[in-house]
Amino acid sequence: MAKTVKILEVKGLRTSFFTDEGEVKAVDGVDFSLERGKTIGIVGESGSGKSITSLSILRLIEESTGRIVGGEIMFKGENLLQKSKKQMMAIRGNNISMIFQEPMTSLNPTLTCGEQIAESIRIHQKANRKEAWVKAVDMLRHVGIPSPEKRAKQYPFELSGGMRQRVMIAIALACNPELLIADEPTTALDVTIQAQILELIKKLQEEMGTSLMIITHDLGVVAEMCDKVAVMYCGKVVEYADVKTIFTNPKHPYTVGLLNSVPKHDQDYEGDLAVIPGAVPSPFNLPQGCRFAPRCPHARGICREELPELLDSADGDQVRCWIYSEKWEKQEEEVR
Repeated sequence: MAKTVKILEVKGLRTSFFTDEGEVKAVDGVDFSLERGKTIGIVGESGSGKSITSLSILRLIEESTGRIVGGEIMFKGENLLQKSKKQMMAIRGNNISMIFQEPMTSLNPTLTCGEQIAESIRIHQKANRKEAWVKAVDMLRHVGIPSPEKRAKQYPFELSGGMRQRVMIAIALACNPELLIADEPTTALDVTIQAQILELIKKLQEEMGTSLMIITHDLGVVAEMCDKVAVMYCGKVVEYADVKTIFTNPKHPYTVGLLNSVPKHDQDYEGDLAVIPGAVPSPFNLPQGCRFAPRCPHARGICREELPELLDSADGDQVRCWIYSEKWEKQEEEVR
């Protein structure tokens, strides 16, 4: 049996922002890993810490307001948190690349699309201007942009949203990265273009053998793209499992709530759609115990008093819920 190689291991990652109102623990002890050539999805509502996790991996947290305060980010066995700024600049865009949410704000409006791709190639692959331009045009062709020679000379505002996202993908993959992070890569696109972009990312990943980390709130994207899934809530991973388990046997009540709130195309709805009651708590006033307890239909006294650890289940997956602990059985006996 072939040995699996972990290209990324995030261990106890903690990232905080410091405001006049106090410390915001945006990412609070996150653990997950990614095998070479595989795809992991990081899922959760807005404010759960998904994007901050990805920015932490790339060390792109704005230092004036926040910083990584603990944990390890092991990339190919080396801790990225111990790298200098110069070393991280060499890694970003070369070994690890990122596709950001909104290409119109991520692309430079003053440079042509071709120049923005070529710049990355010149910096990381030490190519001259002519070589970099030829590679940039070739990358545009590779991501399915018609008339790439013409499009390379155009500015971002001259392209459609789908085209701009393809340019972002071309920039991200120009240097054949070993890890690609895609933060909500289809959010601003219509449904047909979303499907095209996801299919493109999947195709290029298979061709290049790139490991992929997708940040999303769209469970359809997760089902289509991912091997493993980490479900986040209030800065913590509450469930970590393979994609099949997440959809067929979800363990955490929050994961169950997310799945139930997705409309099913084969069902008729006479009343309201299922929703998770309540709202995500303020980061300045987090619950004392389990952070999902105020919204959980199964919550007991222990849930409101103590924060559960990420527990290993019998099938090798992980879940942060008292239901799967010995303490829960005692609670149940007390209720009876």
